[in-house]
Amino acid sequence: MSPLQSRAEARISASALTHNLTVLAARAGAKLLLPVKANAYGHGEHLISQIAAVHPGVWGLAVSVPLEAAEVAAVNPGTPIVLLTPPTPDELPLLADLGVRLPVATLEEAEALPANARAHLKVDTGMNRLGARPDLAVQVGRRLAERGLLEGAYTHFATADEEDLSFADEQLRRFQGVLAQLPPVLAHCANGGAVLSYGALPGMSLARPGLASYGFVPPHLAGVVPLRPVMTLRARVTALRTAEMGETVSYGNLWRAERPTRVATVGVGYADGYPRNATLKAQVTVAGERRPVLGRICMDQCMVDVTGLDVQIGDWVEFWGEGGVTVSDVAAWGGTNEYEVLTGVGNRVERVLVD
Repeated sequence: MSPLQSRAEARISASALTHNLTVLAARAGAKLLLPVKANAYGHGEHLISQIAAVHPGVWGLAVSVPLEAAEVAAVNPGTPIVLLTPPTPDELPLLADLGVRLPVATLEEAEALPANARAHLKVDTGMNRLGARPDLAVQVGRRLAERGLLEGAYTHFATADEEDLSFADEQLRRFQGVLAQLPPVLAHCANGGAVLSYGALPGMSLARPGLASYGFVPPHLAGVVPLRPVMTLRARVTALRTAEMGETVSYGNLWRAERPTRVATVGVGYADGYPRNATLKAQVTVAGERRPVLGRICMDQCMVDVTGLDVQIGDWVEFWGEGGVTVSDVAAWGGTNEYEVLTGVGNRVERVLVD
């Protein structure tokens, strides 16, 4: 055990994750292909993947880049790992040997796959980002089937988390049209917005809820199923001082004390994922109270008004979690979204599994 004390930690609730996976699988009427890309949306891919891999509602894990695929496969032997974006030709043999399911969108890619590969056909139904358009997708899928390599097919919705589902409806029709011309496969298209908006989708074997699995949904879908945030972010007080009336705090002299103010310096800053653009708006929870962050948020720390509170060096300050401040609050203060806040939580923040 290291004698060095954690300065900041993201507490990852196993029970919240398990609950979310259970209710989302029930809502989708299908097993889940859980996205653990981008360090499991900032939650820690090793912690999340090992919990998810043994959940009865989870079929497999989805990643974005080959390095993630290799890392997740190494700690989850026997669990299907689906790579969602194309690897280079040189990476194919190793990934196939690891059992990683490979994305395919061209006839050239279909021919280049090793004989031991398992492929998931990527269909572009309107995102115009990756994948084969429907006519070509049918050709590629049939060639993969001829080679005995076709395991799955997938597409991605662009607007399923919005109130107007007309474009998502069209994407679904296009994808189902491709599936109708192929042998049976593991078909998946539903992100979190689609799972909540549609429920079970005809012909789909799997669902891929990302942010929803970690407890966050668009406001108009908030009441569909009861989801719980998985992460609580907190950091320790590292220093205490008093700013006298008229003195300023932090860079740029943006905040000036109107009375003697007890200031706690806390060990989280924008290098840890706490958005600098939340300056002069952010609040945290300390000693059971919501208190303002004072002045400019710094790279490694920020300052908090703790006047009148019993706060000591080493005490915890909660940036989001059970104390009432949410990731959505922080995203709004920072002018961004929950995805960016969560995936921005840096590697200096220790991930700690709880309950």
